[in-house]
Amino acid sequence: MQYKDYYAALGIKKDITQEEVKRAYRKLARKFHPDLNKDKDAEERFKEIGEANEVLSDPEKRAAYDQLGAGYQPGQDFQPPPDWDEGFEYSGGRQDEAYSEFFEHLFRRSRQADHAQGRQFHASGQDHHARVLIDLEDAFSGATRAIQLKMPKVTGDGHVITEQRTLNVNIPKGVQPGQHIRLKGQGGPGHGEGRSGDLYLEVEFAPHRLYRIEGKDIYLDLPVAPWEAALGAKVTSPTPLGAVGITIPANSAQGRRLRLKGRGIPGKTPGDFYAVLRISLPPARDEKSKKAYQEMAQELSFNPRAQLGV
Repeated sequence: MQYKDYYAALGIKKDITQEEVKRAYRKLARKFHPDLNKDKDAEERFKEIGEANEVLSDPEKRAAYDQLGAGYQPGQDFQPPPDWDEGFEYSGGRQDEAYSEFFEHLFRRSRQADHAQGRQFHASGQDHHARVLIDLEDAFSGATRAIQLKMPKVTGDGHVITEQRTLNVNIPKGVQPGQHIRLKGQGGPGHGEGRSGDLYLEVEFAPHRLYRIEGKDIYLDLPVAPWEAALGAKVTSPTPLGAVGITIPANSAQGRRLRLKGRGIPGKTPGDFYAVLRISLPPARDEKSKKAYQEMAQELSFNPRAQLGV
């Protein structure tokens, strides 16, 4: 995926007002409209400035795009920083055009929201959407957490700023990645007597120092000594529900998964917990440990590369 500099596409600076964005787009749109400009690259340029205008003329998309920061060059390979849009609110809007992969990747959530909104006028306010990070432990017990969200606002002089608001959110027990929490009436304000829209929070888990989450299942890389893997042993392993004893079968190989049924994320059908064995070698730091390794090399007829045919 290639990075796109939308400001450069319109020939404008980042501190420009919303009204100036519109004027820059209109000027370029007239210049490169395929009906008026017969140059072979006019149509492609027209699409480019149209996509740039779709982002920069929308305060929400512009504020989100600006969060990516500087330092990227147009056309360079690009991957958004992890969780770049966490806590950022999107509302509905019209997006009828097919835009670049870069656009689709950054604003796919807002496009999903747009599809749900449709084109009809509603007296009720728009639903807003945001992605939030929670701790894995919250999914096991449920919790109430203060979550900060960012919402763009156009100032009186036409510039886009980002305001923050804090909401106390009830995290339900058993919530899973990708699940949505609906906050009724916390979306956009209604028109006239219409009700406010709702806010939908898409849940993701913050990175954990021990565990990986895949759906409802939880994975832990469990270090074991070579003799525990070879001879079998009973070891203690942490889990989100507390420490448990795990039996290591004899002759266990690196990467073997040991399953603890029902110890994943809770629910009507709870997930499972998997301990993935990682064989940890003792360091040969002194003469005693070196001698032990030398004796193993002499006593054991073992070629770790036998399967490679060497």
